[in-house]
Amino acid sequence: MPGHVRIEPGMRVRLKKPHPCGGHDWEILRGGIDVKARCLTCSRIVSVNRQKFARRICEFLSGAEDAAGS
Repeated sequence: MPGHVRIEPGMRVRLKKPHPCGGHDWEILRGGIDVKARCLTCSRIVSVNRQKFARRICEFLSGAEDAAGS
């Protein structure tokens, strides 16, 4: 992962570790110091530190064209 990852509302990402419900895929609801994301399997909403969230991203499912940009 590059040093800076663009995280924007509406993006869908796959994380390295599964959520307790078994889902890996998340939709970004809000970006900032903390990232608010919704699990696409169980619809649980969580708030995670931006740096920690960026490290956990495995791949971008949508919005990937601009995600790894400067």
